[in-house]
Amino acid sequence: MIETASLVDQYCHGVVTTELGLGTFEAQLRGAAQAAPGTTFFDTQTGVAVRRWCPPLLGLEPHCTPARYLARRRELGSLEVSRRLLRATGISTYLVDTDGTHDDGTHGAAGSPDELTGPAETAAMGAARGREIVRLEPLAARVAATAGGVGSFLAGLAEAVHTAAASAVALSAAATTRPGLALDPEPPGPGEVRGAAGRWLSGRGPGRGPGPGRGPGPGENRGPGPGGGPYIDPVLLRHLHWTAVGTGLPLHLDTGGGADAYPFAAAMAGVGGALVLRDTYPYHRDAARLTGLFPQVYADLGSVLTRTGAGAAGVLAEMLESAPFGKLLFSTGARGLPELHLVGARVFRAALERVLGCWVRDGGWPVGDARRVAGLIAAGNARRVHGLADG
Repeated sequence: MIETASLVDQYCHGVVTTELGLGTFEAQLRGAAQAAPGTTFFDTQTGVAVRRWCPPLLGLEPHCTPARYLARRRELGSLEVSRRLLRATGISTYLVDTDGTHDDGTHGAAGSPDELTGPAETAAMGAARGREIVRLEPLAARVAATAGGVGSFLAGLAEAVHTAAASAVALSAAATTRPGLALDPEPPGPGEVRGAAGRWLSGRGPGRGPGPGRGPGPGENRGPGPGGGPYIDPVLLRHLHWTAVGTGLPLHLDTGGGADAYPFAAAMAGVGGALVLRDTYPYHRDAARLTGLFPQVYADLGSVLTRTGAGAAGVLAEMLESAPFGKLLFSTGARGLPELHLVGARVFRAALERVLGCWVRDGGWPVGDARRVAGLIAAGNARRVHGLADG
């Protein structure tokens, strides 16, 4: 009844092109190093959804065993699996957070399980379009790797952000350096920025590379959310937020769930582009309320739906209680495994059909309105926010 023929994945990462064993596949499935002894990440909502939706596209029965599925995956090869799964999503446009990857088809360290396809390669495998979301923390780290001092670093950083904004559809960053902390709303002053830049550059030490593989030092933390990137000084992170706001592009913030984005949303009202809140689950009701309070605030559905799997319809209904329908954006939030792109699309469609279809069948909504709202959430809102052409 409620069809969404075309989807715009407003936030995802590329896919891994190397062959994966059971342990590596599970780590990519959950975004964690390994499951606890005697357990498996297939025993999660995401794992069950992968076994439900992906095997039939590889010629297997739904809910086959993980071992059987992975054996078939290796038989077909990762590239063929990626093509089959991505082309079955119904996604017409991928907005790919590059997080240190490049759109020229190059990736991270060769042979690393973390090397990901860029926007063009991801789109080609999915027979779709691809555009880039530039992650700010890795961008700052790359500038720092060649900077001769604080002055050249800050000048180079400003140039790099505005150069990226010329071709990207959005910029992205973590909201804070520590999960759960409130997002400081005020832009730091020039003296604060120079002091923070000096401390950060000194702390990196000689020979520190720019890539996201650098672990935090004592007392340091990665930013929250998937793809948090390399550690960055919290004052510099605030500086990056406001530099991004100045470009006029949408700013995607990984809130880490508990971060309070209200003060920042209020501070940037009327002075920048859209603010897209990501990684909001289980604080999705708070994010939904913010979209109703501020005209520039939007909420991403990727973490909300993918993590809840078969329970996604209930969570989506909760967000639709508070959020204006033009403020919710479909995404898969997928990273690494093409299975996650497919699951994100299938779970979203099933949840949307269950919620809106129920309202239509109960007589609360006319079917025309349900279909129009479905089209907004599936693709229309993302096209409007990111300035994308229809199609």
